[in-house]
Amino acid sequence: MTPTKRTILLVDDDSDLLSLLTIRLSGAGYAVHQASGGDEALGLLPVIRPDLVITDLRMEGMDGLKLFENIRAGNAFLPVIIITAHGSIPDAVAATQRGVFSFLTKPIDGKTLLREVERAVNLSGANQAPAPEGKDDWSRGIISQSRVMADILAEARLVAEGRANILISGESGTGKELLARAIHRASPRRAAPFVAVNCGAIPETLLESELFGHVKGSFTGAVRDHNGLIRAADSGTLFLDEIGDTPLAFQVKLLRVIQERLIRPVGSAESIPVDIRLLSATHRPLASMVSAGSFREDLYYRLNVVSLHLPSLAERAEDIPLLANHFLRESAKDANKDIHGFAPEAMEMLIGEPWPGNIRQLYNVVEHSVALATGPIISAPLMAQTVKKTFTPYPSFAEARLRFEQDYLISLLKMTEGNVSQAARIADRNRTDFYALLQRNFIVPSLFKK
Repeated sequence: MTPTKRTILLVDDDSDLLSLLTIRLSGAGYAVHQASGGDEALGLLPVIRPDLVITDLRMEGMDGLKLFENIRAGNAFLPVIIITAHGSIPDAVAATQRGVFSFLTKPIDGKTLLREVERAVNLSGANQAPAPEGKDDWSRGIISQSRVMADILAEARLVAEGRANILISGESGTGKELLARAIHRASPRRAAPFVAVNCGAIPETLLESELFGHVKGSFTGAVRDHNGLIRAADSGTLFLDEIGDTPLAFQVKLLRVIQERLIRPVGSAESIPVDIRLLSATHRPLASMVSAGSFREDLYYRLNVVSLHLPSLAERAEDIPLLANHFLRESAKDANKDIHGFAPEAMEMLIGEPWPGNIRQLYNVVEHSVALATGPIISAPLMAQTVKKTFTPYPSFAEARLRFEQDYLISLLKMTEGNVSQAARIADRNRTDFYALLQRNFIVPSLFKK
């Protein structure tokens, strides 16, 4: 029996075989769903989000290989086992070369089936979205029920086991450091340090010293030896956030660390070996920066061995209620308030917003709402007030100039009590031009006369 209950989707147009397989797999502790054909299976996938699909090869309409291709187009990491009475060695080889997890022939041996199913669900364990409360596992803290995030977590879980450098991209506030920490927890280095560095927050003059360390007397203020953050991450994982903000001179030295696994502290003539797994993140378009010459191409390819892209919150809108309620519980606890949830209209507002600041902005909105709440429910009017403040856009240059022009003209007319000639002289404009400015801004001078 599998230690945790995993979900399997069975697809076959033979109802007797569906019943037999369901009995075997349910008895082994799996949650089993059935589909009588490929089209029905594709409709069920986003609803039940299985860990494994088992499908017959020969079916009316969409056959098993065509179903596999459709699954692979939407989820490259969901394992598929194909069962057929018409199997042959060439069929099995062709299917596995295309990415099918396993190919079994009828009559199905029960022990073989369960062995292959266990192997498949163990591989796809990361497809399960984390529990809303963040259970104590590798992906705790990443709160999601969306398919797109489940796919990213599945890929992250697979690559965590290796040594390859990983570049995490995505807009600000999408949770890049959370994903990096999850990868570290899923890696063989989980017991060693995870050191996170925000490259954009460290002044350029101090960046090299902070990461590589320095020896005493190497520069003014270096009153003692400093090991640096790279050595602090030795045997573990170094996470360089906002790697796109680093200067070219630093990029050259970081490249040497990656290639030679050696660092040289500032002011030292000796190189020191280090063993780190390097994860990096950026919200900048590094490929475009390489073309523009502001980011080294050789470093880019060294960092980008595996690429993971986090979607914006708007692209995973089904996660908004889950995240909002989680943040509500946290904020209400911190504020010592008894708040139970959101009014339906308030939640609709949250789901309908574009969230340019992503998860970080959603947290701020919920926290603000909790701070202002006077009852047990976050009401729609309160949410509207909070959202309006949060989503007030920064004005464009044209809007700011128009606003300044209007404020300036009104101030002049108040000062001169509606005397256009005097206001025009103060503004150093002739009277005709000044009248044109007033008309363009729909300002009536007579309203300012006492």
